[in-house]
Amino acid sequence: MKKASGIRYRWLTHNFSVVVALVLAAAVIASLAMARYYYNFMRTGLEEKLKTTTEFFETYVSGSEAEFYGGVYTLVQEFDEKNQLELEFVGSQGKILVSSFGLASGAEPQTEDVKRALEHREISVYQGKDPATGERIMSVSGPISFATGELAGALRIVTSLRVVDRKIVIWTAIMGAIALVVILLIWVTGMYFIHSIATPVVEITDTAKRIAAGGYGTQIQKGYEEYDDEIGELTRAVNNLSLQISQTEKMQSEFLSSVSHELRTPLTAISGWGETLLNSETMDPAETRRGIVTMLKETRRLTSLVEELLEFSRIQDGRFKLNVEECDLRSVFEDTIFMYGSRLAQDGIELEYEDSLEDIPEISCDPERMKQVFLNILDNAAKYGGAGKKVLCRLHVVEDQLQVCIRDYGPGIPEDELPLVKKKFYKGSSKARGSGIGLAVCEEIVSMHGGELIIANADDGEGGCQVTICLPLG
Repeated sequence: MKKASGIRYRWLTHNFSVVVALVLAAAVIASLAMARYYYNFMRTGLEEKLKTTTEFFETYVSGSEAEFYGGVYTLVQEFDEKNQLELEFVGSQGKILVSSFGLASGAEPQTEDVKRALEHREISVYQGKDPATGERIMSVSGPISFATGELAGALRIVTSLRVVDRKIVIWTAIMGAIALVVILLIWVTGMYFIHSIATPVVEITDTAKRIAAGGYGTQIQKGYEEYDDEIGELTRAVNNLSLQISQTEKMQSEFLSSVSHELRTPLTAISGWGETLLNSETMDPAETRRGIVTMLKETRRLTSLVEELLEFSRIQDGRFKLNVEECDLRSVFEDTIFMYGSRLAQDGIELEYEDSLEDIPEISCDPERMKQVFLNILDNAAKYGGAGKKVLCRLHVVEDQLQVCIRDYGPGIPEDELPLVKKKFYKGSSKARGSGIGLAVCEEIVSMHGGELIIANADDGEGGCQVTICLPLG
């Protein structure tokens, strides 16, 4: 499972770790935001309460200092929220004169809010540990003045942060739990997804290795082809590739067998007649001529096969070239028909040529290569469609194309073999002699001319196969 481990590792390092970091960051940000909200809400409430109290006192309490201090003492002692908050009056010297929690005369607050309120005559806030008790508190101090405007001291409201801190801890725990649940869900779904990807990848990889090791035709049998995604597409591609390699391997084997047979048959004839002629001193002249004609025929057959193999080799390694010139293709086609017609007549096959009355313009092509294509297709028509005893040829212009049609009246080509007949080494179900590369060479020649080679069964009900060579004009 190395492949699966590799995918899991990349997912953990590249995706999951980033997601975990983002989820944790979101949880931390949410906790900090909630803490800030609580503290700001408490601070704003304390500031508003202190401001309201100070303004009320300065507005409605006036007179002598004795009356002022009496009013302050009364205000502090009768503070209506003394169960939750502590209200203190701090003198101008920074010492507590009275507190709603009890007398604290002479005590000095050790937080900076009192000092700032007295020095700068503005509301000041402190949040942190009480230096005297170590408890976390929030205190708000604001200046208060006599009727004359002289600074009398400061009012200070103090509250414990224990309840607020507990709420923040609870909120942080909830955010942490939510983050863990989200991470766990991402982990489970991610592992399931990785498994759904990694397992098919391992199977496909193993199959590909078996194919590479020579197991041509091996198929992935896990049902992944039914997946409507990249895995299904990859599975189908590997299976198709395996089948194509298997077919190619089979065609190559058949090609070697066919070529061996094609070479052995004429060589056997040549060797046999050579030994007969060499060892015979009284052979009849007619029999001698027959042997020589047979040897010459088989030699030409060998030469044709070797030339075909050489052409195919040039195509495979890119050495195949065209000698293009302006050419009257009608003349080349008619010469080919005239040359090949006598050979077909010897086999009892009628070669019919429908001459076109159209003005056929010259085109740019390699006349020798096109003649090679015509001869190959005519030879195929005789070999595979000779049973129909007729081959029909015609040449005409269709729109911007010059079309050459060669049609036989034999049994035609099985429908399942039509898409394969132009592939190299493919011979199909026919038992006729041949190497299986002739049409592949023809296809390459026509393609290099910018044309198209079309092979199909005739659709007029008379049977046979029709080959159409389409070449561009101009």
